[in-house]
Amino acid sequence: MALKVPKSNNLQLFKEGYKHLQGLDDAVLRNIQAVNELSDTVRTSFGPNGRNKLIINHLGRLFVTSDAATIIRELEVVHPAAKLVVMASQAQEAEMGDATNMVLILAGELLKRAEHLLIMGLHPSEVMKGYELGSLKALEELEKLSTFSLPKDLTPASLALALKPAIASKQYGSEDLLADLVAEAALSVMPANPKSFNVDNVRVVKIMGGSLASSRVVQGMVFGREPEGSIKKVLRGKVAVFTCPLDIAQTETKGTVLIKNADEMLNFTSGEEKHMESIFKEIGDAGVKVIVAGATVGELALHYLNRLGIAVLKIQSKFELRRLCRVVSATPLARVGAPTPEEAGFVDVFETIEIGGDRVTVVRQLVPGEEGYDANSPGEKTKTATIVLRGATSNRLDDLERAIDDGVNVIKSLMKDPRLVPGAGATELELAKRVDTYGRGLKGLSQHSVKLFSAALEVVPRTLAENALGGAEGNEVLSRLWAKHDQKGGEAYGVDVEAETDGTLDASEHKIYDSIAAKKWAIKLATEAAISVLSVDSIIMSKAAGGPKVPQQAGNWDEDD
Repeated sequence: MALKVPKSNNLQLFKEGYKHLQGLDDAVLRNIQAVNELSDTVRTSFGPNGRNKLIINHLGRLFVTSDAATIIRELEVVHPAAKLVVMASQAQEAEMGDATNMVLILAGELLKRAEHLLIMGLHPSEVMKGYELGSLKALEELEKLSTFSLPKDLTPASLALALKPAIASKQYGSEDLLADLVAEAALSVMPANPKSFNVDNVRVVKIMGGSLASSRVVQGMVFGREPEGSIKKVLRGKVAVFTCPLDIAQTETKGTVLIKNADEMLNFTSGEEKHMESIFKEIGDAGVKVIVAGATVGELALHYLNRLGIAVLKIQSKFELRRLCRVVSATPLARVGAPTPEEAGFVDVFETIEIGGDRVTVVRQLVPGEEGYDANSPGEKTKTATIVLRGATSNRLDDLERAIDDGVNVIKSLMKDPRLVPGAGATELELAKRVDTYGRGLKGLSQHSVKLFSAALEVVPRTLAENALGGAEGNEVLSRLWAKHDQKGGEAYGVDVEAETDGTLDASEHKIYDSIAAKKWAIKLATEAAISVLSVDSIIMSKAAGGPKVPQQAGNWDEDD
């Protein structure tokens, strides 16, 4: 008979302060619950009728938005499993710039469905295997559902058509106007090879006041301030960009100067002034007509620059400074002095214009066909377009900017893969139907999780219907959609958020299309995130670094006072 080895309950495996959770109840189901909570938070913000969230971040800044990427960026999620799903949605934002919410709600739904199987006793590896099979089948069927592609010869109308669903999910009611603005701006900067379209070439400048209808596209870079000096317009001139202050250098240490008479006092600053004048004269002699400063511009420097007829623009943001350097092909200089021919940039038009009572500065290069265009002018022709947004409040302008960012990113993904699939939840429901049929034909335990994967895909049309029409009506719309998808030729039926008839519509007929690439990445990333969470069977958390978090006392902290 084998002897029983006594077990010790006080084995000190980890340092004091470690948390160790393991097993189905403590680790797996807890993780699923955390992801569900995150998923439910953003689920009500999905689709055109999605509700806004009012978020105040740790710096006290206020956000009113339904953009899932912004919501999860500003919410400081600390739960490790929820962080996995957040990282998946951030990967979607980086890759596609759209459908981040779909990743969150699909991953949440997959885990919610898996919970039922795990409680019934199915092993997590069987669930994971079924989800992988379901994901592969869904991606395979997705390729067959593409009904429409962007034409090779892009027009503002065809591009705006593809953008509207993405923009409508953020700004329902303003999608026509915003899609036209984004299409116009993107086409004006579209390179010869559309695949190398750079989203950074479409900029947004927000000017408070007026209404959205008075927004417009300006060719070139727009800065929401006037030039510093009296020179407001320059045509065809060299540009010098300085990142250092244009001012008299301050000494590192304080000094005392003894002045004995009036002549010494008059001559005291003349040496510095002459030195500054010679520097700016040297810059002027190099042919520079525009100076862009990334730091302070002194009054004396401004005086000499005005005399030499050089325009001065101050830009505080180093990112904007880099973009401007790209547009004018200049090298930013950390020293004050005349730039070499390689360091100097070139601009065709530098002017100050008025937009809705605000004076802004426009820096742009002329395009072929425009009056005054010279193909032999120095510098590369980096094209930039700026959408000047108008709105009543800063929160509204910020939300409009997010919708435009989504639109520009959709264009980037469409340039790589121009295929589109029916929107309004039609594609997800058709995939659910096909994956379910595939799951029924499988043998073994993994068939259960494949069928649950197909049921999880229903979450997209269900959420669209619930957010637009309410819970009970949403269920009815979903059952009507299933009936239509079971009929021949019903693949493109989706949710009608306006519910003019029975809450369903033919997405292809109403020209509601989604990018196939965004859908593909969303399904892939959501499945990977769900599988990553399911594959965890224990959580080991070390003690947080640093001392105890003592709340700061009000008043003076010095005990001696």
